[in-house]
Amino acid sequence: MKALQAALAAEHAAVYGYGVVGGRIRAEQRSEARAAYDAHRARRDALAREVRDLGAEPVAASAAYALPFPVPDSAAAVRFAAGLEDRVAGVYSDLVRAAEGPLRGTAAEALREAAVRAVRWRGESVAFPGLAERAGTASASPAPTA
Repeated sequence: MKALQAALAAEHAAVYGYGVVGGRIRAEQRSEARAAYDAHRARRDALAREVRDLGAEPVAASAAYALPFPVPDSAAAVRFAAGLEDRVAGVYSDLVRAAEGPLRGTAAEALREAAVRAVRWRGESVAFPGLAERAGTASASPAPTA
């Protein structure tokens, strides 16, 4: 349940984060940002249902999130979006390890989708999406924090 709730919390943060991205991104990238926002909302809602179905109370979104760095323009918004996806991929990597059955498959699919979105934003990939220690990235990930 802990990994499932962490994935839900990450999706809450991603939905918030894409609200920031959408306000700063160049017009020609807005449809991609909107698609990511919609995907994270759908995942968030599905995870909340899953938590309820398992008899627990879904973790709520934070009232506010602190951004890891200023996002004053489109270039910063792109970096921020890539970081959001990296964080989401990392959380889903944990859920893949913890889950069984259909939930594991769903988590693996979400991990793949986040990794693909990160590549699209960043323009390059990492060797092990969702595994910061193997990808050579810092453990502090650029995502909104409560």
